[in-house]
Amino acid sequence: MSTSRPFIYADHAASTPLAPEAWEAMKPFLLDNFANPSSLYALSRPAKKALMAARETIAECLGAEPDEILFTSGGTESDNWALKGSVPLENAAGKTSFVTSKIEHHAVLRTCRAVEGMGVSVDHLPVNGQGEILPEVLKERISGDTRLVSVMLANNEIGTIQPIRELAEIAHAHGAVFHTDAVQAVGHIPVNVRELGVELLSASAHKFNGPRGAGFLYVKRGTPLTPYLDGGAQEFGMRAGTENTAAVAGMAAALKKNCTEMKETAAHLRELEKRLLTLLAQSGQPFTRNGGRRRLPGLLSLSFPEKNGEALLHRLDLHGICVSTGAACDSQKTQTSHVLTAIALPEPLAVGTLRVSFGRENTLSEAETIAQRLDRLLKMQDPVFRPSSSSEVILFRPS
Repeated sequence: MSTSRPFIYADHAASTPLAPEAWEAMKPFLLDNFANPSSLYALSRPAKKALMAARETIAECLGAEPDEILFTSGGTESDNWALKGSVPLENAAGKTSFVTSKIEHHAVLRTCRAVEGMGVSVDHLPVNGQGEILPEVLKERISGDTRLVSVMLANNEIGTIQPIRELAEIAHAHGAVFHTDAVQAVGHIPVNVRELGVELLSASAHKFNGPRGAGFLYVKRGTPLTPYLDGGAQEFGMRAGTENTAAVAGMAAALKKNCTEMKETAAHLRELEKRLLTLLAQSGQPFTRNGGRRRLPGLLSLSFPEKNGEALLHRLDLHGICVSTGAACDSQKTQTSHVLTAIALPEPLAVGTLRVSFGRENTLSEAETIAQRLDRLLKMQDPVFRPSSSSEVILFRPS
Protein backbone atom coordinates (compact mmCIF):
# COMPACT_ATOMS: atom_id res chain seq x y z
CA MET A 1 0.00 0.00 0.00
CA SER A 2 1.35 3.42 -0.88
CA THR A 3 2.49 5.46 2.11
CA SER A 4 0.83 8.49 0.51
CA ARG A 5 -2.62 7.07 1.25
CA PRO A 6 -4.43 8.69 4.21
CA PHE A 7 -5.19 5.38 5.94
CA ILE A 8 -3.75 2.00 6.83
CA TYR A 9 -6.05 -0.79 5.74
CA ALA A 10 -5.57 -3.90 7.90
CA ASP A 11 -8.94 -5.62 7.51
CA HIS A 12 -8.27 -7.84 4.50
CA ALA A 13 -10.23 -10.69 6.10
CA ALA A 14 -13.34 -8.54 5.54
CA SER A 15 -12.58 -7.57 1.95
CA THR A 16 -9.58 -6.92 -0.26
CA PRO A 17 -8.69 -4.17 -2.73
CA LEU A 18 -9.24 -5.00 -6.38
CA ALA A 19 -6.08 -6.23 -8.08
CA PRO A 20 -5.02 -4.17 -11.14
CA GLU A 21 -4.99 -7.41 -13.14
CA ALA A 22 -8.62 -8.01 -12.19
CA TRP A 23 -9.62 -4.50 -13.27
CA GLU A 24 -7.88 -4.89 -16.63
CA ALA A 25 -9.67 -8.20 -17.20
CA MET A 26 -13.03 -6.65 -16.35
CA LYS A 27 -12.90 -3.46 -18.43
CA PRO A 28 -13.61 -4.96 -21.89
CA PHE A 29 -16.86 -6.49 -20.64
CA LEU A 30 -18.05 -3.29 -19.02
CA LEU A 31 -17.68 -1.39 -22.31
CA ASP A 32 -17.45 -2.87 -25.80
CA ASN A 33 -17.98 -6.58 -25.14
CA PHE A 34 -21.30 -6.17 -23.40
CA ALA A 35 -23.26 -8.87 -25.23
CA ASN A 36 -25.01 -11.75 -23.49
CA PRO A 37 -22.68 -14.78 -23.48
CA SER A 38 -25.64 -17.06 -24.23
CA SER A 39 -26.48 -15.33 -27.52
CA LEU A 40 -25.55 -16.96 -30.83
CA TYR A 41 -24.12 -14.03 -32.82
CA ALA A 42 -20.48 -12.97 -33.14
CA LEU A 43 -20.76 -10.07 -30.69
CA SER A 44 -21.39 -12.49 -27.84
CA ARG A 45 -18.38 -14.70 -28.54
CA PRO A 46 -15.81 -12.69 -26.51
CA ALA A 47 -18.03 -12.96 -23.45
CA LYS A 48 -18.58 -16.68 -23.99
CA LYS A 49 -14.86 -17.27 -24.44
CA ALA A 50 -14.12 -15.22 -21.30
CA LEU A 51 -16.40 -17.42 -19.21
CA MET A 52 -14.75 -20.55 -20.58
CA ALA A 53 -11.26 -19.17 -19.92
CA ALA A 54 -12.20 -18.09 -16.39
CA ARG A 55 -13.59 -21.54 -15.63
CA GLU A 56 -10.36 -23.13 -16.84
CA THR A 57 -8.18 -20.72 -14.84
CA ILE A 58 -10.07 -21.29 -11.59
CA ALA A 59 -10.15 -25.05 -12.12
CA GLU A 60 -6.39 -25.10 -12.70
CA CYS A 61 -5.78 -23.17 -9.46
CA LEU A 62 -7.89 -25.67 -7.49
CA GLY A 63 -6.90 -28.93 -9.20
CA ALA A 64 -10.46 -29.30 -10.53
CA GLU A 65 -12.05 -29.78 -13.95
CA PRO A 66 -13.58 -26.72 -15.68
CA ASP A 67 -17.10 -28.18 -15.68
CA GLU A 68 -16.88 -28.59 -11.90
CA ILE A 69 -16.77 -24.79 -11.39
CA LEU A 70 -20.16 -23.09 -11.20
CA PHE A 71 -20.29 -19.29 -10.99
CA THR A 72 -22.35 -17.61 -8.26
CA SER A 73 -22.78 -14.17 -6.73
CA GLY A 74 -20.40 -14.94 -3.86
CA GLY A 75 -19.69 -17.05 -0.81
CA THR A 76 -23.10 -16.69 0.81
CA GLU A 77 -24.93 -17.96 -2.27
CA SER A 78 -22.43 -20.79 -2.70
CA ASP A 79 -22.91 -21.90 0.92
CA ASN A 80 -26.69 -21.69 0.62
CA TRP A 81 -26.64 -23.69 -2.59
CA ALA A 82 -24.34 -26.40 -1.21
CA LEU A 83 -26.52 -26.98 1.84
CA LYS A 84 -30.04 -26.37 0.52
CA GLY A 85 -29.22 -28.13 -2.73
CA SER A 86 -28.29 -31.25 -0.76
CA VAL A 87 -31.66 -31.56 1.00
CA PRO A 88 -34.40 -32.66 -1.44
CA LEU A 89 -32.55 -35.52 -3.06
CA GLU A 90 -34.38 -38.73 -3.91
CA ASN A 91 -31.24 -40.84 -3.55
CA ALA A 92 -30.64 -39.45 -0.06
CA ALA A 93 -33.50 -41.44 1.45
CA GLY A 94 -32.77 -42.28 5.06
CA LYS A 95 -30.00 -39.70 5.27
CA THR A 96 -31.74 -36.89 7.08
CA SER A 97 -29.03 -35.16 9.09
CA PHE A 98 -26.22 -32.65 8.54
CA VAL A 99 -23.10 -32.10 10.65
CA THR A 100 -21.35 -28.74 10.90
CA SER A 101 -19.31 -26.87 13.52
CA LYS A 102 -20.02 -24.14 16.04
CA ILE A 103 -17.54 -21.71 14.46
CA GLU A 104 -18.86 -21.64 10.89
CA HIS A 105 -19.64 -18.39 9.11
CA HIS A 106 -23.25 -17.30 9.52
CA ALA A 107 -23.82 -18.08 5.84
CA VAL A 108 -23.55 -21.73 6.88
CA LEU A 109 -25.01 -21.55 10.39
CA ARG A 110 -28.16 -19.68 9.35
CA THR A 111 -28.59 -21.87 6.29
CA CYS A 112 -28.42 -24.87 8.61
CA ARG A 113 -31.21 -23.27 10.61
CA ALA A 114 -33.20 -22.97 7.39
CA VAL A 115 -32.71 -26.62 6.41
CA GLU A 116 -33.88 -27.67 9.86
CA GLY A 117 -37.20 -26.21 8.76
CA MET A 118 -37.02 -28.54 5.76
CA GLY A 119 -36.91 -31.62 7.98
CA VAL A 120 -33.15 -31.98 8.38
CA SER A 121 -31.55 -32.38 11.80
CA VAL A 122 -28.25 -30.54 12.29
CA ASP A 123 -25.50 -31.40 14.75
CA HIS A 124 -22.97 -28.68 15.64
CA LEU A 125 -19.51 -29.98 16.50
CA PRO A 126 -17.58 -28.32 19.33
CA VAL A 127 -14.02 -27.07 18.89
CA ASN A 128 -11.06 -26.96 21.23
CA GLY A 129 -9.52 -23.81 22.68
CA GLN A 130 -7.62 -23.14 19.46
CA GLY A 131 -10.73 -23.43 17.31
CA GLU A 132 -9.75 -26.83 15.92
CA ILE A 133 -12.23 -29.58 15.10
CA LEU A 134 -10.71 -32.85 16.22
CA PRO A 135 -11.33 -35.78 13.83
CA GLU A 136 -12.19 -38.07 16.75
CA VAL A 137 -15.06 -35.75 17.68
CA LEU A 138 -16.55 -36.12 14.20
CA LYS A 139 -16.12 -39.89 14.44
CA GLU A 140 -18.19 -39.89 17.62
CA ARG A 141 -20.98 -37.69 16.25
CA ILE A 142 -21.42 -38.82 12.64
CA SER A 143 -23.82 -41.65 11.80
CA GLY A 144 -25.29 -43.56 8.90
CA ASP A 145 -28.06 -40.94 8.78
CA THR A 146 -25.62 -38.15 7.96
CA ARG A 147 -26.19 -36.75 4.49
CA LEU A 148 -23.66 -33.90 4.51
CA VAL A 149 -20.78 -32.60 6.62
CA SER A 150 -19.93 -28.89 6.27
CA VAL A 151 -16.75 -27.57 7.88
CA MET A 152 -14.93 -24.38 6.91
CA LEU A 153 -11.36 -24.70 5.65
CA ALA A 154 -10.09 -21.64 7.55
CA ASN A 155 -11.88 -19.52 10.12
CA ASN A 156 -12.50 -15.89 9.22
CA GLU A 157 -12.13 -14.56 12.78
CA ILE A 158 -9.19 -16.43 14.30
CA GLY A 159 -7.56 -17.92 11.20
CA THR A 160 -7.49 -21.56 12.34
CA ILE A 161 -7.04 -24.02 9.46
CA GLN A 162 -9.00 -27.26 9.83
CA PRO A 163 -7.83 -30.81 8.99
CA ILE A 164 -10.28 -31.06 6.10
CA ARG A 165 -8.75 -34.12 4.46
CA GLU A 166 -9.06 -36.20 7.65
CA LEU A 167 -12.58 -34.95 8.29
CA ALA A 168 -13.64 -35.69 4.70
CA GLU A 169 -12.32 -39.25 4.95
CA ILE A 170 -14.48 -39.81 8.04
CA ALA A 171 -17.51 -38.40 6.24
CA HIS A 172 -16.96 -40.63 3.23
CA ALA A 173 -16.61 -43.71 5.44
CA HIS A 174 -20.20 -43.04 6.51
CA GLY A 175 -21.46 -42.32 2.99
CA ALA A 176 -21.74 -38.54 3.55
CA VAL A 177 -20.93 -35.72 1.15
CA PHE A 178 -18.36 -33.16 2.36
CA HIS A 179 -18.69 -29.40 1.85
CA THR A 180 -16.11 -26.85 2.91
CA ASP A 181 -16.60 -23.09 3.09
CA ALA A 182 -13.21 -22.02 1.74
CA VAL A 183 -14.09 -18.34 1.37
CA GLN A 184 -11.30 -17.21 3.71
CA ALA A 185 -8.75 -19.69 2.36
CA VAL A 186 -8.89 -19.70 -1.45
CA GLY A 187 -6.18 -17.46 -2.86
CA HIS A 188 -4.27 -17.36 0.43
CA ILE A 189 -3.17 -20.93 1.11
CA PRO A 190 -2.80 -23.87 -1.31
CA VAL A 191 -6.24 -25.36 -1.99
CA ASN A 192 -6.47 -28.53 -4.08
CA VAL A 193 -9.90 -30.12 -4.11
CA ARG A 194 -8.54 -33.57 -4.98
CA GLU A 195 -6.08 -33.52 -2.10
CA LEU A 196 -8.74 -32.24 0.30
CA GLY A 197 -11.19 -34.91 -0.86
CA VAL A 198 -14.24 -32.63 -0.83
CA GLU A 199 -17.31 -32.79 -3.07
CA LEU A 200 -18.39 -29.18 -2.57
CA LEU A 201 -16.34 -26.01 -1.98
CA SER A 202 -17.45 -22.36 -1.70
CA ALA A 203 -15.36 -19.29 -2.58
CA SER A 204 -15.83 -15.54 -2.97
CA ALA A 205 -13.84 -13.22 -5.25
CA HIS A 206 -13.66 -10.17 -3.00
CA LYS A 207 -11.66 -12.15 -0.42
CA PHE A 208 -8.76 -12.65 -2.88
CA ASN A 209 -8.55 -9.24 -4.59
CA GLY A 210 -11.38 -9.84 -7.02
CA PRO A 211 -14.65 -7.89 -7.41
CA ARG A 212 -17.62 -8.09 -5.06
CA GLY A 213 -20.68 -9.93 -6.30
CA ALA A 214 -18.78 -12.87 -7.77
CA GLY A 215 -17.93 -16.30 -6.42
CA PHE A 216 -18.10 -19.95 -7.32
CA LEU A 217 -19.15 -23.34 -6.06
CA TYR A 218 -16.96 -26.31 -6.86
CA VAL A 219 -19.12 -29.40 -7.42
CA LYS A 220 -17.25 -32.65 -7.97
CA ARG A 221 -18.48 -34.63 -10.96
CA GLY A 222 -21.24 -37.02 -9.97
CA THR A 223 -22.16 -35.18 -6.77
CA PRO A 224 -25.98 -34.95 -6.47
CA LEU A 225 -27.08 -31.33 -6.14
CA THR A 226 -30.33 -29.67 -7.10
CA PRO A 227 -30.32 -26.46 -9.18
CA TYR A 228 -30.44 -23.33 -7.03
CA LEU A 229 -32.29 -20.93 -9.34
CA ASP A 230 -34.96 -21.76 -11.91
CA GLY A 231 -34.99 -20.13 -15.31
CA GLY A 232 -32.49 -20.39 -18.15
CA ALA A 233 -29.90 -23.07 -18.80
CA GLN A 234 -26.82 -21.16 -17.67
CA GLU A 235 -24.08 -22.88 -15.66
CA PHE A 236 -24.77 -26.30 -17.19
CA GLY A 237 -28.44 -25.92 -16.33
CA MET A 238 -27.67 -25.65 -12.62
CA ARG A 239 -27.95 -21.89 -11.97
CA ALA A 240 -30.25 -19.74 -14.08
CA GLY A 241 -29.44 -16.11 -14.83
CA THR A 242 -27.18 -14.24 -17.23
CA GLU A 243 -23.59 -14.52 -16.03
CA ASN A 244 -21.73 -11.42 -14.83
CA THR A 245 -18.98 -11.72 -17.40
CA ALA A 246 -16.92 -8.77 -16.16
CA ALA A 247 -16.94 -9.94 -12.55
CA VAL A 248 -16.15 -13.53 -13.49
CA ALA A 249 -13.21 -12.42 -15.65
CA GLY A 250 -11.92 -10.25 -12.82
CA MET A 251 -12.33 -13.07 -10.31
CA ALA A 252 -10.27 -15.47 -12.43
CA ALA A 253 -7.52 -12.91 -13.03
CA ALA A 254 -7.29 -12.11 -9.32
CA LEU A 255 -7.14 -15.77 -8.31
CA LYS A 256 -4.45 -16.51 -10.90
CA LYS A 257 -2.31 -13.68 -9.54
CA ASN A 258 -2.79 -14.78 -5.94
CA CYS A 259 -2.01 -18.41 -6.70
CA THR A 260 1.10 -17.47 -8.68
CA GLU A 261 2.44 -15.20 -5.93
CA MET A 262 1.10 -17.16 -2.94
CA LYS A 263 4.40 -18.31 -1.47
CA GLU A 264 6.01 -14.86 -1.60
CA THR A 265 2.88 -13.15 -0.30
CA ALA A 266 2.54 -15.57 2.63
CA ALA A 267 6.16 -14.95 3.64
CA HIS A 268 5.55 -11.18 3.54
CA LEU A 269 2.40 -11.50 5.66
CA ARG A 270 4.23 -13.62 8.23
CA GLU A 271 6.84 -10.88 8.52
CA LEU A 272 4.16 -8.27 9.09
CA GLU A 273 2.43 -10.25 11.83
CA LYS A 274 5.78 -11.11 13.44
CA ARG A 275 6.71 -7.41 13.56
CA LEU A 276 3.40 -6.39 15.09
CA LEU A 277 3.49 -9.16 17.70
CA THR A 278 7.12 -8.39 18.61
CA LEU A 279 6.43 -4.70 19.17
CA LEU A 280 3.32 -5.42 21.24
CA ALA A 281 5.26 -7.89 23.38
CA GLN A 282 8.06 -5.38 23.86
CA SER A 283 5.55 -2.76 25.00
CA GLY A 284 4.65 -4.87 28.00
CA GLN A 285 0.95 -4.83 27.18
CA PRO A 286 -0.75 -8.13 28.11
CA PHE A 287 -2.57 -9.80 25.24
CA THR A 288 -3.56 -13.23 23.95
CA ARG A 289 -3.36 -14.42 20.35
CA ASN A 290 -6.29 -16.64 19.42
CA GLY A 291 -6.26 -19.50 16.94
CA GLY A 292 -4.71 -22.87 16.27
CA ARG A 293 -1.21 -24.06 15.44
CA ARG A 294 -2.04 -23.84 11.74
CA ARG A 295 -3.33 -20.37 10.90
CA LEU A 296 -3.88 -18.22 7.86
CA PRO A 297 -0.91 -15.95 7.14
CA GLY A 298 -1.41 -12.32 8.14
CA LEU A 299 -4.57 -12.80 10.21
CA LEU A 300 -4.24 -11.90 13.91
CA SER A 301 -7.00 -12.24 16.51
CA LEU A 302 -5.68 -10.39 19.56
CA SER A 303 -7.45 -10.17 22.91
CA PHE A 304 -6.57 -7.49 25.45
CA PRO A 305 -7.82 -8.19 29.00
CA GLU A 306 -10.25 -5.72 30.55
CA LYS A 307 -10.38 -3.60 27.38
CA ASN A 308 -13.21 -2.67 25.05
CA GLY A 309 -12.37 -3.89 21.56
CA GLU A 310 -14.95 -1.81 19.76
CA ALA A 311 -13.85 1.37 21.51
CA LEU A 312 -10.25 0.63 20.51
CA LEU A 313 -11.41 0.05 16.94
CA HIS A 314 -13.14 3.44 16.77
CA ARG A 315 -10.17 5.28 18.22
CA LEU A 316 -7.83 3.56 15.76
CA ASP A 317 -10.22 4.57 12.99
CA LEU A 318 -9.85 8.20 14.03
CA HIS A 319 -6.14 7.77 13.40
CA GLY A 320 -6.71 6.28 9.95
CA ILE A 321 -6.19 2.63 10.90
CA CYS A 322 -8.77 0.12 9.70
CA VAL A 323 -9.11 -3.09 11.76
CA SER A 324 -12.12 -4.99 13.09
CA THR A 325 -13.41 -6.80 16.14
CA GLY A 326 -14.40 -9.88 14.15
CA ALA A 327 -16.50 -10.80 11.13
CA ALA A 328 -17.61 -7.77 9.11
CA CYS A 329 -20.90 -9.51 8.30
CA ASP A 330 -21.89 -9.30 11.96
CA SER A 331 -20.07 -6.12 13.01
CA GLN A 332 -23.26 -4.12 13.57
CA LYS A 333 -24.14 -6.34 16.52
CA THR A 334 -22.55 -5.97 19.92
CA GLN A 335 -22.85 -9.45 21.37
CA THR A 336 -19.75 -11.57 21.89
CA SER A 337 -18.52 -13.40 18.79
CA HIS A 338 -19.89 -16.94 18.49
CA VAL A 339 -16.39 -18.06 17.50
CA LEU A 340 -14.80 -16.66 20.66
CA THR A 341 -17.61 -18.20 22.70
CA ALA A 342 -17.00 -21.58 21.05
CA ILE A 343 -13.30 -21.56 21.97
CA ALA A 344 -14.31 -20.71 25.56
CA LEU A 345 -12.42 -17.43 25.60
CA PRO A 346 -13.14 -15.69 28.93
CA GLU A 347 -15.51 -12.74 28.65
CA PRO A 348 -12.90 -10.13 29.77
CA LEU A 349 -10.75 -11.22 26.84
CA ALA A 350 -13.56 -11.71 24.33
CA VAL A 351 -14.86 -8.15 24.65
CA GLY A 352 -11.32 -6.84 24.23
CA THR A 353 -10.61 -8.61 20.94
CA LEU A 354 -9.38 -7.00 17.75
CA ARG A 355 -8.77 -8.67 14.39
CA VAL A 356 -5.86 -7.35 12.34
CA SER A 357 -5.61 -8.89 8.88
CA PHE A 358 -2.81 -7.81 6.57
CA GLY A 359 -2.63 -7.89 2.78
CA ARG A 360 0.21 -7.86 0.29
CA GLU A 361 -0.09 -4.05 -0.01
CA ASN A 362 0.78 -3.50 3.66
CA THR A 363 4.30 -2.56 4.71
CA LEU A 364 6.48 -3.18 7.77
CA SER A 365 6.21 0.53 8.52
CA GLU A 366 2.43 0.21 8.67
CA ALA A 367 2.64 -2.78 11.00
CA GLU A 368 4.89 -0.72 13.26
CA THR A 369 2.47 2.22 13.18
CA ILE A 370 -0.44 -0.04 14.20
CA ALA A 371 1.58 -1.48 17.09
CA GLN A 372 2.71 1.94 18.29
CA ARG A 373 -0.73 3.51 18.11
CA LEU A 374 -2.34 0.52 19.80
CA ASP A 375 0.25 0.64 22.59
CA ARG A 376 -0.55 4.30 23.28
CA LEU A 377 -4.27 3.61 23.41
CA LEU A 378 -3.88 0.61 25.72
CA LYS A 379 -1.83 2.69 28.14
CA MET A 380 -4.50 5.37 28.38
CA GLN A 381 -6.70 5.29 31.47
CA ASP A 382 -9.75 6.57 29.62
CA PRO A 383 -12.77 4.64 30.97
CA VAL A 384 -14.14 4.37 27.44
CA PHE A 385 -11.63 1.57 26.81
CA ARG A 386 -12.93 -0.51 29.71
CA PRO A 387 -15.58 -3.13 29.04
CA SER A 388 -19.14 -2.24 29.96
CA SER A 389 -20.76 -4.04 32.87
CA SER A 390 -23.85 -4.52 30.70
CA SER A 391 -24.23 -6.36 27.40
CA GLU A 392 -23.89 -3.13 25.45
CA VAL A 393 -20.56 -1.82 24.21
CA ILE A 394 -19.56 1.73 25.18
CA LEU A 395 -18.44 3.50 22.03
CA PHE A 396 -15.86 6.25 21.89
CA ARG A 397 -17.57 9.62 21.64
CA PRO A 398 -15.30 12.50 20.63
CA SER A 399 -15.69 15.58 22.81
